[in-house]
Amino acid sequence: MEPTPEASSFRAGMIAIVGRPNVGKSTLLNALVGSHVSITSNKPQTTRNRVLGVATRVDAQFVFVDTPGLQHRHRNLLTQRMNAGVGAAIHGVDAIAMVVDAHGWREEDDAVLRLLPKVPLANADAGSASEDAAAPSSRVVLTLNRTDTLRDKSELLPLMASASQRYPFAAIVPVSAARRWQLDDLFEALRKLLPVGMPLFDQDQITDRSVRFLAAELLREQAFRLLGDELPYGLAVAIEGWDESEGRAVVSALILVERESQRGIVIGAGGAKLREIGRKARMAIERLLGKPVFLQTHVRVTAGWSDDARSLDRLGVEAPLRS
Repeated sequence: MEPTPEASSFRAGMIAIVGRPNVGKSTLLNALVGSHVSITSNKPQTTRNRVLGVATRVDAQFVFVDTPGLQHRHRNLLTQRMNAGVGAAIHGVDAIAMVVDAHGWREEDDAVLRLLPKVPLANADAGSASEDAAAPSSRVVLTLNRTDTLRDKSELLPLMASASQRYPFAAIVPVSAARRWQLDDLFEALRKLLPVGMPLFDQDQITDRSVRFLAAELLREQAFRLLGDELPYGLAVAIEGWDESEGRAVVSALILVERESQRGIVIGAGGAKLREIGRKARMAIERLLGKPVFLQTHVRVTAGWSDDARSLDRLGVEAPLRS
């Protein structure tokens, strides 16, 4: 059934997906949108840029903003920009989905929680925050992810009770992004928070990002998945060349690292690791474009790129605008 935006009950709005690292925010976004618009791995800092994912349903359009996981382990300009991006994403949205691992609340979740009351939200209910201290709660849905890995679903009850004491959430919705369990319940909880209005994007659009950006992310995703735990923090990807015809695409990509020793890790013995990364990335880009892809990859050492403003600007890791 096609959406009917002309109906007075149609709703549309922006929703920030926030949470500590590695709680499945990007997996949740992909599940909600129904397409691979945000890369995933089991490592922090996988999400670095703001990514929009659009899900248009019969009665609403949900524009999700995927955000980096709030973290303090790596204190460089990259991390500063990523953390600032979380607050910037929250500002001005219509609703927030705070994602927490269903296995339990952690101290890092409290750090995310502390951001919520400090940021005024657009389209808030009548009454300012000063008049009603609980006003921001009307825009925050606690999303308990990875419920499929719980032995006993009753384990959720104490977590839900504890969370309710920490913050007056509008709703608490247990889900499994990986299994796509109870996503309709999450959609319904979020829809109630969106304003009545026309769609913000065409109904067949699923992201605001270009295919070049998505291709770079798919290459970085494979590097994150195939390399060691520490290396990804010093790794970035840039697309240097793009020649697309009706029959195929020729893509030239640069993998940036910060030290010569890291370059050797990425390339691997006899170039084996780089070939494996490139092969899997090529297959993912072919699925994205729906055509054969010739992917050229090379590795360059750029010392200190993660702490250099111009390098981050070129890579698209933007400094959030100050309000």
